[in-house]
Amino acid sequence: MRQEQWDKLLAVINGEFVEPLPIGFIIDSPWLPGWTGISALDYYSSEQMWFEANLKAVQQFPQVIFMPGFWSEFGMCTEPSAFGSKCSWQENEMPYADKIITDIEQAGSLTKPNPKKDGLLPFTLNRLKHYQGQIEQQGHGIKFAVSRGPQNIASFLAGSTEFLMAIRTDPAEVHKLLGTITDFIIDWLELQIKTFPSIDGVFILDDIVGFLGEQDFKETALPYLQRIFKSFDVAIRFFHNDAAGLVCAPYLAEMGVNLFNFSFQHTLTEMKELTNNAVTLVGNIPTRDVLAAGSPDDVRKSVKAALNSVEDKSRIILSCGGGMPPEVPTENIEAFLSATGYK
Repeated sequence: MRQEQWDKLLAVINGEFVEPLPIGFIIDSPWLPGWTGISALDYYSSEQMWFEANLKAVQQFPQVIFMPGFWSEFGMCTEPSAFGSKCSWQENEMPYADKIITDIEQAGSLTKPNPKKDGLLPFTLNRLKHYQGQIEQQGHGIKFAVSRGPQNIASFLAGSTEFLMAIRTDPAEVHKLLGTITDFIIDWLELQIKTFPSIDGVFILDDIVGFLGEQDFKETALPYLQRIFKSFDVAIRFFHNDAAGLVCAPYLAEMGVNLFNFSFQHTLTEMKELTNNAVTLVGNIPTRDVLAAGSPDDVRKSVKAALNSVEDKSRIILSCGGGMPPEVPTENIEAFLSATGYK
């Protein structure tokens, strides 16, 4: 991310009106390999191909704020691998992390990983170390420490269905599990921040939060996310949940979040009301059906409809309701830009 883009993000978060409205997309391995014509496996296994794919995106669309920017990741395997999950890889699919907990009563014996040496985390950091100089030569900086959230990681370690059921059947064991994972996430983010002093933002992704009712959210998600975000004195605290976001929206400011990417199923107006306009919103056109599968005209219409739906256009980063999905073509990104006044 270029410094002027970071400054623009800060301005919007502080309530300043920026025109034209900033455009930002979360981009990573679901989209970049296919868009650049390489396999997913090459993207994960070749540092050079990873760098060139990210570089192509920022050079082709300099008007777009790509978040977090040169994201070093191994799909959903990144954090679960540190706990010992077996990671399965395919040529052109996202990798998958197998669960390691077969009975929720095992949660209490789970050992907190060391992010300096466990799983794929040292490779994640080294990739950025190796290319930090070239990233900076291109005018970009490493600005975010990134991790999947506690509920997301727990759902891989224990299985999504099993974890969600255990919230009701074995709450004590669930809290042990989430406590260990949260301690690990804080260590992992802290290591990233110490490694790259340019970091001034924390980015947490956790879609499982959207599957919870309000009481379960308040008991098993809110305190852990709050502890993570409030552990760091950084300028931007970014949360992504593109499952149902209504449950967490009223509590984002309490969590310490000031930037939120959410499901396209919720309108900008709805989210402004739920957050009391205290949180900058990243959205909000449909990801798969419009940005990926729609025509350029569909994209333009959707962007204009989103803009017309909200009177107060402060604290908005125009985007899609989630991360950039697979198979989004160049012409649709160009249509998104043109619909908001960019050339």
